[in-house]
Amino acid sequence: MLTGEHTQHLFGGLGAHLPDHDPEETAEWIESFDSLVQERGTERAQFVVQNILQRAGAQSVGVPLVTTTDYVNTIPADQEPAYPGDEETERRYRAWMRWNAAVLVHRAQRPGVGVGGHISTYAGAATLYEVGFNHFFRGKDHPGGGDQVFFQGHASPGMYARAFMEGRLTEEDLDGFRQEKSHEGHSLSSYPHPRLMPSFWEFPTVSMGIGPMNAIYQAQSNRYLAQRGIKDTSDQHVWAFLGDGEMDEPESRGLLQLAANEGLDNLTFVVNCNLQRLDGPVRGNGKIMQELEAFFRGAGWNVVKVVWGREWDSLLQKDREGHLVRIMNETPDGDYQTYKAEDGGFVREHFFGKSPETKELVADLTDEQIWNLKRGGHDYHKVYAAYKSAVEFKGKPTVVLVKTVKGYGLGSHFEGRNATHQMKKLTLQDLKDFRDLLRIPISDEQLEADPYRPPYYHPGMDAPEIQYLLDRRRALGGSVPERRNRHTEVSLPPSSAYAVARRGSGKQQAATTMAFVRLLKDLMRDKEFGRRVVPIVPDESRTFGMDAFFPTAKIYNPKGQNYLSVDRDLVLAYKESPAGQLIHPGINEAGAVAAFTAAGTSYATHGEPLVPIYVFYSMFGFQRTGDSFWAAADQMTRGFIIGATAGRTTLTGEGLQHADGHSPILASTNPAVVTYDPAYGYEIGHIVRAGLERMYGGNHRDPNVMYYLTVYNEPIVQPAEPEGLDVDGLLRGMYRLPLGEADSADGAASRLADDAPRAQLLASGVAVPWAVEARRLLAEDWGVGADVWSVTSWTELRRDGLAAEEQAFLHPELEAPVPFVTQQLAGTRGPVVAVTDYMKAVPDQIRQFVPGDYAVLGADGFGFSDTRAAARRFFKIDSTSVVVRALQELARRGEIPADVPRQAIEKYRLLDVNAGPAASTDD
Repeated sequence: MLTGEHTQHLFGGLGAHLPDHDPEETAEWIESFDSLVQERGTERAQFVVQNILQRAGAQSVGVPLVTTTDYVNTIPADQEPAYPGDEETERRYRAWMRWNAAVLVHRAQRPGVGVGGHISTYAGAATLYEVGFNHFFRGKDHPGGGDQVFFQGHASPGMYARAFMEGRLTEEDLDGFRQEKSHEGHSLSSYPHPRLMPSFWEFPTVSMGIGPMNAIYQAQSNRYLAQRGIKDTSDQHVWAFLGDGEMDEPESRGLLQLAANEGLDNLTFVVNCNLQRLDGPVRGNGKIMQELEAFFRGAGWNVVKVVWGREWDSLLQKDREGHLVRIMNETPDGDYQTYKAEDGGFVREHFFGKSPETKELVADLTDEQIWNLKRGGHDYHKVYAAYKSAVEFKGKPTVVLVKTVKGYGLGSHFEGRNATHQMKKLTLQDLKDFRDLLRIPISDEQLEADPYRPPYYHPGMDAPEIQYLLDRRRALGGSVPERRNRHTEVSLPPSSAYAVARRGSGKQQAATTMAFVRLLKDLMRDKEFGRRVVPIVPDESRTFGMDAFFPTAKIYNPKGQNYLSVDRDLVLAYKESPAGQLIHPGINEAGAVAAFTAAGTSYATHGEPLVPIYVFYSMFGFQRTGDSFWAAADQMTRGFIIGATAGRTTLTGEGLQHADGHSPILASTNPAVVTYDPAYGYEIGHIVRAGLERMYGGNHRDPNVMYYLTVYNEPIVQPAEPEGLDVDGLLRGMYRLPLGEADSADGAASRLADDAPRAQLLASGVAVPWAVEARRLLAEDWGVGADVWSVTSWTELRRDGLAAEEQAFLHPELEAPVPFVTQQLAGTRGPVVAVTDYMKAVPDQIRQFVPGDYAVLGADGFGFSDTRAAARRFFKIDSTSVVVRALQELARRGEIPADVPRQAIEKYRLLDVNAGPAASTDD
């Protein structure tokens, strides 16, 4: 397949390498075909050609795969449907919107503000959006439920300008563009940000590439809801407006196969091909539209190209021998951009002048008429025909590739210029020229009065154009974009659903991963709540013990399972179903997060809550898809993120790339992520229950969060929930383990004198048993007492402490609040030693809030393959390392003899990686 820099010489994908042994016969065939088109139309011609190609294959006549078509519109002029609207009325208010969008950005660049914005994207894409707004985009009051539209981020001024026309926004709102705090109450976010404008935007899209993949999984999620009987989404459509430069992002193209494989004909991509990225041409030497056509067609999509406006139709009809089409095919994008920066005379000489035949085609046109030969993306009729074709096409997703001019109508300083993306204001002359082009009834005097604040234009809500605009939106179900937060009430699981977590594992060993999976299985069994759970696993279900879900919940596949499963005789055989509950994106973390986002925002998008639970190798979570989790936070996603096989030393046989020692730090940077590192199953039960209450209990001030739980693959005896458990402390970040958890069998700790030296041992996750063992060793070997604290969340403790500091800083007149970690450790004796299976920065988050001496142990550096015992001894985080560190702190304080730490190092052979205490299992 030819793509990129080579496509400028691609003629419909058909090579010219075969010799023509009989030109006269060839001419007769071509003449016959032309007659067919003339007399019977292009649709009949398509049918005949398709049958000939099929026959050629049957006769073993090799025909090259056609991956691209000529550089002309996919829909012939004679097949275009009639335009259903009043084009002149729509053109008038589209001009007003283009003016207001540009003025909004221009005024945001005024002295004293200077926050900028993007003028040119919407100027070039206005027709693409307005055809959609007037005839396709259905609002939430539509009987079918409404569409989901992913708007191109840099075009946001245009959406604000339309909302102003509709009466949804005021001039004061427009003047608050990009001033979210200084203009609070009347502010507009720079790009589509649902968290900043929760009743307006639905989907964040300006992080390039995330919009395309999220749109694909939104379309899948719509089908998933319908297949599982939760909501009828059959009349809802997903639109994604993208830039041609954005399509270079791996995420933009990397998930196209899912949409094709599942036949998501409820999805349309509209790629705004203005041939420019931020600093220059997308393909200076090539043709981005041809490249994208080949790519999407190869991925199994339906492709519709809109290249030329109606002014070209007569020229193409006269081009009987294909000279014009040949030049269109051969001209690279870099030249097309140069033409739009020049004038009609330049185009006549350098484009049409490439052959005598094409020069003659335009001999009777003036230079002005040549200049007014528009690109297809600025023609209502061509765009409407493409959109209508897209929504009516069945069996495949559709991409509409539309050629436009960036900065269209803004004048010679902006149109098609490489620097146009960075240009944020218009000169006074630019304003006057733009006004004249759009016929805006604003005088020179009004513009000259304050060139930094040219007036917005609105004819009044009673104007016939505005009434027409509002009528169109009413007919389509209301305004777009709009986000609604009302949803069906969720019936949360009863306390009995968490019994499996509370009772522990008895005499058997079970890792926290398995403890979580057992809890999840019981939650999914709940008749009311269970159907709303959406387990998402990239491709490790068996690793995490989730293959138990295969025969009952089944794996979602809209086509079912049309093959004989190789493991069909197993109890836990792989089973796919159109009504399957488990989302299985394959080895595809990016797609998994996109599926998680679609499900986790269903409460707002569809008014039907889903609870996604995404389970993955913890190393491949925030490190690999952190940007997607930020977009999920912006979209106010709710759900659970489970980082399985967590820790730097619990999966050491896998080696460096699987050894997670830092994900809690990465997660802590996302304000919407609530991070926990539980040690025991009963902790997991309380955390999950609290998370569900927060998200859907209706009483929390901020339910729009994602709970990140790290769970491990190291089996231990899971203790039953102890009597008198400090549940509040557990949920807030730390609690002291009851004495029964920490005492040794012979009671050495309980025999210590009251005035014996003492230490506080803080640990999380898999490190809690190390701290418990260290407590025993301190008591038996050194006569030192210790309290063991399970720190379920270092991050939440830090956030609590920072909030207390902020309160004290801003309100000195009030009594300063005490951070929770400080409260918990108040009154305890001895130094504090913290240990985790993560880098030292994880427990170091709370250093400033720990009273007294504080030392941390952690697994800094790279992971590696070895036994757990050797890895933990290498990093100095095992139980004996905790003992030595505690003794060092006590010696430094003068509470034990100075040479005790040296004795302990020798006793435990601390510097020997082969002398570490064995883990519960090192298989």
